[in-house]
Amino acid sequence: MARQGRHGATRRQPKTSKEPTFERWLDRWLDTVVTVAVVTALVIGISAVIAHWVF
Repeated sequence: MARQGRHGATRRQPKTSKEPTFERWLDRWLDTVVTVAVVTALVIGISAVIAHWVF
């Protein structure tokens, strides 16, 4: 039976250790900050549109 190789251009990431590092902490923190900022901006924008239509 022929050996099956990888298909596609996506490379596998090397397995990293599970210990928390500063880079990982910073990455998660920035992810959270950006998510909160985007959700807040969307809520404010939608509220402004609704307020413009209603009033």
